[in-house]
Amino acid sequence: MSFPVPQSLTWAHPLVQDWFVQRFGTPTEPQEQGWPHILAGRTTLISAPTGSGKTLAAFLACIDRLVRKALAGELQDRTEVLYVSPLKALGNDIQKNLEIPLGEILQMAGERGLLMPEIRTAVRTGDTLMPERRAMLKRPPHILVTTPESLYILLTAEKSRAILRDIETVIVDEIHAVADDKRGAHLAISLERLQALTHNPPVRIGLSATQKPIEAVAHFLTGNGRPDPVIVNIGHKRQLDLGVEVPPSPLGPVASNEMWDEIYGHVIELVKQHRSTLVFVNTRRMAERMAHQLGERIGEDNVAAHHGSLSRKLRLAAEKKLKEGQVKVLVATASLELGIDIGTVDLVVQINSPRSIAVGLQRVGRSGHWRGAVPKGRFFATTRDDLLECAALVHAIRHGDLDRLIIPESPLDILAQQIVAACAAEECGEVELFDLMRRAYPYRHLSLETYHAILEMLSEGIAARRGRYGAYLHRDRVNGKLRARRGSRLAAITSGGAIPDNALYTVVAEPEGIVVGTVDEDFAVESNKGDIMLLGNTSWMIRRVESTAGRVLVQDAHGAPPSVPFWRGEAPARTEELSAHVADLRQKTSEMLVDTPPVGISQNNPKVAAAVQWLKQECGLDDSGAEQAIEYILQGRAVLGTVPTQNTVVAERFFDEGGGMQLVIHAPFGGRINKAWGLALRKRFCRSFNFELQAAATDNGLNIALAEQHSFPLADVFQFLQAETVQPILEQASLASPIFATRWRWDASRALALLRFQGGKKVPPQIQRIRSDDLLASVFPDVAACQENVEGDIQIPDHPLVHEVMKDVLTEAMDIEGLQKLLCGISDGSIRCVAVDTPVPSQFSHEILNANPYAFLDDAPLEERRARAVEMRRMLPESVLEEVGKLEPAAIAQVREEAWPDVRDADELHDVLHTLGALPEDCPSPLGAVDENALVTTIARAADPWRQFFENLVLQGRAVVGSVADGESDSAQKSARRRYWVAAEKVRSFSLLFPSATFEPAPRAIDGPVASRDDALLSIVMGWMSHLGPTSATQLGNTLGLRAGEIEKALLRMEASGSILRGKFTDPRVPEIEWCDRRLLARIHRLTVATLRKQIEPVTAAQFMRWLLRWQHVAPGTQVVGERGALEVLRQLQGFEIPANAWERHVLGRRIADYDP
Repeated sequence: MSFPVPQSLTWAHPLVQDWFVQRFGTPTEPQEQGWPHILAGRTTLISAPTGSGKTLAAFLACIDRLVRKALAGELQDRTEVLYVSPLKALGNDIQKNLEIPLGEILQMAGERGLLMPEIRTAVRTGDTLMPERRAMLKRPPHILVTTPESLYILLTAEKSRAILRDIETVIVDEIHAVADDKRGAHLAISLERLQALTHNPPVRIGLSATQKPIEAVAHFLTGNGRPDPVIVNIGHKRQLDLGVEVPPSPLGPVASNEMWDEIYGHVIELVKQHRSTLVFVNTRRMAERMAHQLGERIGEDNVAAHHGSLSRKLRLAAEKKLKEGQVKVLVATASLELGIDIGTVDLVVQINSPRSIAVGLQRVGRSGHWRGAVPKGRFFATTRDDLLECAALVHAIRHGDLDRLIIPESPLDILAQQIVAACAAEECGEVELFDLMRRAYPYRHLSLETYHAILEMLSEGIAARRGRYGAYLHRDRVNGKLRARRGSRLAAITSGGAIPDNALYTVVAEPEGIVVGTVDEDFAVESNKGDIMLLGNTSWMIRRVESTAGRVLVQDAHGAPPSVPFWRGEAPARTEELSAHVADLRQKTSEMLVDTPPVGISQNNPKVAAAVQWLKQECGLDDSGAEQAIEYILQGRAVLGTVPTQNTVVAERFFDEGGGMQLVIHAPFGGRINKAWGLALRKRFCRSFNFELQAAATDNGLNIALAEQHSFPLADVFQFLQAETVQPILEQASLASPIFATRWRWDASRALALLRFQGGKKVPPQIQRIRSDDLLASVFPDVAACQENVEGDIQIPDHPLVHEVMKDVLTEAMDIEGLQKLLCGISDGSIRCVAVDTPVPSQFSHEILNANPYAFLDDAPLEERRARAVEMRRMLPESVLEEVGKLEPAAIAQVREEAWPDVRDADELHDVLHTLGALPEDCPSPLGAVDENALVTTIARAADPWRQFFENLVLQGRAVVGSVADGESDSAQKSARRRYWVAAEKVRSFSLLFPSATFEPAPRAIDGPVASRDDALLSIVMGWMSHLGPTSATQLGNTLGLRAGEIEKALLRMEASGSILRGKFTDPRVPEIEWCDRRLLARIHRLTVATLRKQIEPVTAAQFMRWLLRWQHVAPGTQVVGERGALEVLRQLQGFEIPANAWERHVLGRRIADYDP
């Protein structure tokens, strides 16, 4: 039976035409638009949604060419098509999918009596066995599937270079997955080396599902200095079924065990409703945990795990089981994220936000891999911030937004490695090699000066004091030639690549000797013989840990309860575009709910109903998720007075249980900017206060734990850093952080200054770290030196590798440009800054305070974090929300009364006089107290006993009466003479404050240090502030008879030492600033919250039942009426289970007036 051949396919051989038409019918849009350009030999980038046939668009022209050669007897044993995949799993999948069409075409040729040799394919990755590699060299495949790292090895190894010379087409799949990191720079140079090696320049074809800006990625594919590539952009918009799921329990800053049980149960429900489910998680530990928990609920045979720390055998087995329907659900990390065909997956579940729009879109695209199918994805939120982020992600996807892809600029460590590899393969001219490197798009701006600095390092050694250590090249400066030294090729092959090494131990199953996977070094070292661990959703018993060999020997534990291993690493920060959507979602929701109270949220409120409807339609939330998001935003706004966005940054400060204070800066700019801000701010605090502070940075803000010594006007924190000077501060902060040491080890390894393999064996992680530290001390001695001997800033040496590490720290781990832009916005006022001192931490701060260890900016362990000493409540009481930000007057009065001395004898009065410095005779009370304060009565009652105690002290010569002449005192209420009670020891200080003062009786001479007037003033103000509540400089000056300006000068000195804080504590409407002792203010805050909480009294069981019957519309007179009332009852009972025949008689009939079934 013949089928009509589409016009766009007439170029193909009849065999290829018939096979395609029988298999697919008609071509897809990417195929129709891509084939003419590929056939014309143009560099082509095809950007199209997952499942649109773009891979076949690239391969079919190549297959057609090979089929024609095979039928003509011209097919030789040489590789003509090279397919480069960023993932090994994707490469394996493509090779299998190639064998199907090639086998079917071969079968059709046989059926038609055509003699056609087999077109062979092969995979060459790090998992390829040695016999397969040797066979490949003897008889090269026509189509070679490989990874960027294996392509680099093939270009460098002597024998394998020969099979690459005849390549005519290079296909780079999922190009966006490598273009934005150093793997992309590595691949770009490899493509240029390949082009220099081949007889004719191969046609380059790039494939990607998601990318922005598409032009930059196209130029990355083409290289520098060549004609513009052809871009086939079908767009990424495709009909998607997206939703955000929340557990029945209300979300908080941390997911509880009960909540996780609910999530597992809900995932199981979804799994049962679909044929095949793929569950994505963000960490390998979570993949193992999720697979184990799901396996316990639906059977281990129905669940498989897949992540990068599993062996190739286990990964392939998991892929095969899902594809063949042997398991219902596969739990994976990014290892299955790209375009792998894993069968009829009809649902993707994502646990937590993937922190990237592109990643979320890519993962959802793993479902619905057949023509006409609609990809379906469900995002499970586990915290309140995660809920907003998942909602913003769905909103971004539905509106077609994408993450902006940034291509790294001239990575020097990769450049050094590729120069060694190129020279190891053949002698190179300096100029020719420079031109080749510049043709790679990431190196289009590489300067000759930088290039020569790298050559100098590679020919003379990494560090002068180490001689020629790390020298891989002979440099003929006379003739401009570069030749590799002995051992350079081996170093380049065994230690090359762009993926940084992590400290991993290999897990080997005994007695078979089969590699199961890898675990983190710290987990391996902390494990003991007999421990049960989980890997690949299987329990293993540890038999022995071999530290020197980097191995963990295990045996099957036959399902014994295991512990889940951990893998340390840097968590990816939320992307810039997704962060903007999170901020916009906060702002949009807040604007829709203007003047909406933060408690009693109900859809009976039209504004709430409209916001819920918008969140459901635009962000994929259900009623529960939308109401929780609204409640979170409103309660956070109630405490802060505003909602933090990218236009409004909020500094929040509150006391913790340890007596210190926590500073939280709410800034939803993403982790890279916030980490840079946090590190620089921490360094600024260190320089200003001479204290190292605990700090953490998340995607939504940063937290700095302030000790008692840190006191400053809160609004000043926004001026601590300036855009013009922040970079050197951040550089100095980074040098002392673990980020620099880690990046140094990675970059030194990529530059071949640290070898991963030596003597045929992998260098153990602990040896790698020691060698890395020693190398750093040689190249950069100041950073490894004792910092007590280093004066001023650490001087960064002019060394190419150090410059590269610092660039990585500032632009890869952090975002210095984003921070500078943020600080400019703060400086010019385009970003509004709000400073709030709160008695309780806002809801927005909870998740920042509970940050994971990867967010820490210092070395303090989790159990020692001061941020953990903050009492947090998931829900703030209504009375607290209504009065938040205000200090309770009764609390202020109570603290004033408790702080004022309770004198019971003459000795205690002497202590008081010694502390206060001087006590006005007519006012033995704090500022005369406040009229409405009960303290007036208390002090008046104590005046007579105090006077008697004072007379006793005078008789003992321990106290005197000091008189100040009229005019010397600056009191608002001047009299002819003003009298003070003064301890004998304080006479000298009193005389400094009032030089013409006279004393009665004459004081005895008491030896002691002679203070200055400023010190005397500080002493008296400090003494009074320790016994007062909130007060102003004017009030204290009136009481003491001193000028307010002098008092304020002393108060500022106290603020600098951290002992007092400023604010408007008693009445925010009063313009004058008030001051309060730090410890007294902390007590006022605690009493304020406690007072408000006491207003919520528990009711009796009878009262609760009466309320419940009224709320449920069962009590007489509370029944609802009509359709609207019936809808309210049904919404209230949503999710309640009862037999169907009981609904109308026993439920609806009792709640709806005049209900007639």
